[in-house]
Amino acid sequence: METHGRLLNVIDIEATCWQHKPYGPGQVSEIIEIGLCVVDLRTRERTERHRILVRPAQSTVSAFCTELTGLTQEEVDTGIGFAEACALLEREHRAHSRAWASWGDYDRKQFERQCGTARVRYPFGSRHTNAKAAYSAAHPDLGARRLGMDGALQHAGLPLEERHHSGVDDAWNIGALVLDTMDRDAWPADEGRPQ
Repeated sequence: METHGRLLNVIDIEATCWQHKPYGPGQVSEIIEIGLCVVDLRTRERTERHRILVRPAQSTVSAFCTELTGLTQEEVDTGIGFAEACALLEREHRAHSRAWASWGDYDRKQFERQCGTARVRYPFGSRHTNAKAAYSAAHPDLGARRLGMDGALQHAGLPLEERHHSGVDDAWNIGALVLDTMDRDAWPADEGRPQ
């Protein structure tokens, strides 16, 4: 049984995207990959990594999106529907009860928007931490600057592991930044300190 507050889900999503607006008739940005890294906050290590491919319902993967993320239309067509992905997050990754984090607020807002549009239950609980803001607060030398994930890894002297703009790889890298922030005793006290 999981000890309350011991595990943190770090989420990073990739979504359909285009180089220029307008996107084209009926095209909306939809989640196509959910990357998840589980961080054990007691042992201070990344323990699991998961990738959920999501089949878009209203948009297609552009050449620009493939270049950025490495994902192709053929690959995401093998994924599961968005509603099923949300249910899987709750069922297999305890997303509704576990605290979670993402780099910035884009991922949280995209889930909220897409859940509202698709009329799907929002899979997460309310304990969300903006890891970008927490990292910035831990590093006064940054001033008001908020670094992107790759810039923060460079700033922290940590390697970029695998591919940038891969949801599963980015979640894993953000997990390393969460641990760096914890090592500086700057992770928000109510979000993920073992009980």
